[in-house]
Amino acid sequence: MDGAAPRGLGEIGLTNFAPYLMNRIMGRYNAGFREELAGLGLTTPKARALAVLSVVDAPLVGELAVYTVTEQSTLSRALDQLQSEGLIRRETDATDNRAVRVVITDAGRAVFADLWPHMHAAQERMFRGVPAAERQAFVATLQKMLVNIRKHEI
Repeated sequence: MDGAAPRGLGEIGLTNFAPYLMNRIMGRYNAGFREELAGLGLTTPKARALAVLSVVDAPLVGELAVYTVTEQSTLSRALDQLQSEGLIRRETDATDNRAVRVVITDAGRAVFADLWPHMHAAQERMFRGVPAAERQAFVATLQKMLVNIRKHEI
């Protein structure tokens, strides 16, 4: 920045303010997706946990909270439900008895296998009409932005 005062939001406009657009997009994505999740007997925190656990091996609970972008108290309730349904299990960390790791079970993988086509379809709807090169560039930009603002290594 050259020291000049930034232009005001009214001058920029909401539709040119990236945080507004990201919130709007994710709000619509989540609202539409919640209905599909309910049909599968899932909530957003439970679905996020299963999705992460399907690709991240036995994260600590705190790490899972970061990956799922979920408050730890909310995640804890979701994990209680997932565990009672036999979809995950909690294990004490091998090097720190105070730390707990979360592991997806075979039953959890089966539920995620049913969930994945819905997640994929929702993403495809968001990118309808966006050429592959633009999509790749957009995702690469999002990855850089996440590095710029993240508080954790994940």
